[in-house]
Amino acid sequence: MRRAGAAAAFWLAAGVLGCCLPVARGAAQTDTSMSGASAIDQQAALRISQAVVGKTIGDHILFDREGKAVRFSQFRGKPLLVNFVYTGCTQVCPASTRFLGKAIQQAQATLGSDKFQVLTIGFNLPYDTPSAMHEFARRHAIDFAGWEFLSPSPQALPLLIKELGFSFASTPKGFDHLTQVTIVDAQGKVFRQVYGDEFELPMLIAPLKELILGTPAPTYDLASIIEKVRLLCTVYDPRSGRYRLNYGVFIEIFTGLTVLGAVLYILLGAKWRHRPLG
Repeated sequence: MRRAGAAAAFWLAAGVLGCCLPVARGAAQTDTSMSGASAIDQQAALRISQAVVGKTIGDHILFDREGKAVRFSQFRGKPLLVNFVYTGCTQVCPASTRFLGKAIQQAQATLGSDKFQVLTIGFNLPYDTPSAMHEFARRHAIDFAGWEFLSPSPQALPLLIKELGFSFASTPKGFDHLTQVTIVDAQGKVFRQVYGDEFELPMLIAPLKELILGTPAPTYDLASIIEKVRLLCTVYDPRSGRYRLNYGVFIEIFTGLTVLGAVLYILLGAKWRHRPLG
């Protein structure tokens, strides 16, 4: 029954996402050696993306914007967000990157600027060079602490694509590709996938919050208590598009205490009125 329920949930998601699962399209120089397909099968892309959840990402060599070699393992120890772009894209990749920038800004304001890291990886080799990634970040005004724009080695690219569950296909105009942000835990395991060039912020921030909070040993210092309250008492306000303190919790507590006080007052008052004289 559990397997049947999981299968039903998957195909329900696939049916919904089949109409709206974001696939980026744009113009660029293309290297078609990575894919012979002309379009993405969206249900297959979703299946591939979800199949990697719980799996560990290997240690691969990439290059930062200065051309310095880095290893994927260097980013372990904190939750990690990973997404793919190609720098020649003029539509979805720029728009999704700018939106992700706003989401990360909000996540940093909510969780702390040093609580997680972000990697944007160029998949269109040999064109997504370190200098191209540098220019892409500059052009879209991405300058956040802990956000790196990387160019993979040719050997690392197919492995990263497979391990992160990413799908793309070359087209006459550039690429179709799955627009996703992969959330990786501190040990390097894929924790969750977030889809869309735009998405509700809780879809990204809530899993990060879960990873960052975890199940820590009890601590009683004031700083950690304040941090827990700040994290646990934040909710997403869709009207403002921001996280805010959940004052409703305090209002509910105050209302409950007020009602309780009123009930006690009425009961005690009734008891006092019916108290026999003399």
